[in-house]
Amino acid sequence: MPAFRTLDDVDVANKRVVIRLDLNVPIINGEVTDTTRIDRVVPTLQELLRKGAAVIILAHFDRPKGKVVPEMSLKPVAPALEKALGRKVQFVFTDWQSAPAVATRPGDVILMENTRYHGGEEKNDAGFAKMLSGLGDIFVNDAFSAAHRAHSSTEGIAHLLPAYAGRAMQAELGALQAALETPKKPVIAIVGGAKVSSKLDLLGNLVKKVEGLVIGGAMANTFLFAQGRGVGKSLVEPDLADTARAILDTAEKASCAVILPIDAIVAKEFKAHAPSHDYGVDAIPADGMMLDVGPMSVDVVKAAIDNAHTLLWNGPFGAFEMEPFDAATVAIAKYAAARTKAKKLISIAGGGDTVSALNHAGAADDFTYISTAGGAFLEWLEGKELPGVKALQVR
Repeated sequence: MPAFRTLDDVDVANKRVVIRLDLNVPIINGEVTDTTRIDRVVPTLQELLRKGAAVIILAHFDRPKGKVVPEMSLKPVAPALEKALGRKVQFVFTDWQSAPAVATRPGDVILMENTRYHGGEEKNDAGFAKMLSGLGDIFVNDAFSAAHRAHSSTEGIAHLLPAYAGRAMQAELGALQAALETPKKPVIAIVGGAKVSSKLDLLGNLVKKVEGLVIGGAMANTFLFAQGRGVGKSLVEPDLADTARAILDTAEKASCAVILPIDAIVAKEFKAHAPSHDYGVDAIPADGMMLDVGPMSVDVVKAAIDNAHTLLWNGPFGAFEMEPFDAATVAIAKYAAARTKAKKLISIAGGGDTVSALNHAGAADDFTYISTAGGAFLEWLEGKELPGVKALQVR
């Protein structure tokens, strides 16, 4: 990964710092219900303020598609920011049709209205980027989760002001670099989820970069089907059987060991606490659905983790939202967390379902790093260039 500029490279005293954050947080009845994304960026904001900057915050919320939609205003986020920072946050409403006048002094914190109220935001409109750049002297991007989009407030503005990575962005990039670019080997990756089709690029990139790849979730069914095994009524993508075989072939040529389930927890109904039984993958009943991997498969994955120095995790093993089909995900998550806590493993995980699954298992706090990014995390794993990150690189 090329070098990128951070807050260590700039003096922000008496400067107006325009900072891009991800404040697309859950709001119910006008109140923020989960402050995880806010908490992640508080250290950056506090550092800027401590060093004498005025902070102007840019962020999006939902998809208003260039229109002023009151329900998608960032105004309810201001009180949550105030509480997290312990200081006043001034909210500035604007429809972005003309440049807003914003007066600042060192120590001020200003939250601007939803950047997606302007139709040019998602088009990376040069005029809108220029309007945004007029708000400050320096640009800081601390929104890795939006870095895969070339928008005016993530990429366009970075070419108009001196641009730097915030501390959360810096931590994310450092963790990802440690996972795939300069990892402590051997590296094992766990990839789960429902569909192979949604993770083709990811699988294709990982088999060339890791020593072991564990495939779980319903996507493992397609690989088993491609090997000629009966999968009963399990979720499967039969039209991707050739693709699955090609991925396995690429993995073999790259000396990447692919670990598929050897047993599965099978039920006849897709619902919580449905009667279920453990079957070997060569004996799945025709009327059954594989809803989790079985205990023998869990032991195989644990053994693979024992042999690894670095673990990269994206996607759960089974239908973890329903008991008892969360058992494998919980067991493996706790095992990886314990290895990490014992300083025997570097563990990095990301993706919405993955974070939910690790929180459900009570294992997230002991992982080395948990990415709250969704699409950006996945695109980075796929080997794609992220426009918001590229704009911060030393040129």
